[in-house]
Amino acid sequence: MDIKEFTESIVKKEMPQGLSLPLQALWHDADGNWQKAHELVDGPEGKVFARVHAYLHRKEGDLWNADYWYRRSAEERPQTSLKEEWEFLVRRLL
Repeated sequence: MDIKEFTESIVKKEMPQGLSLPLQALWHDADGNWQKAHELVDGPEGKVFARVHAYLHRKEGDLWNADYWYRRSAEERPQTSLKEEWEFLVRRLL
């Protein structure tokens, strides 16, 4: 699967089978369900979960909390748009 197919699945409202939890979270985020996206990455340990969690808090506007999660992911807050960050994460995780 590539990013084009992933984004088309959002438009069709048909989540592909077999997506990792972080990818499911990004799918729900793009589908307008920030809360569901957050639930999927709030709890599991690991840098990938922390990285998506950070993005979600940045999108929410809670930069203090986002920066905490960026540190947990061992990455810095990007200086790109939220759209660019979302695309970067999807491409990385696909």
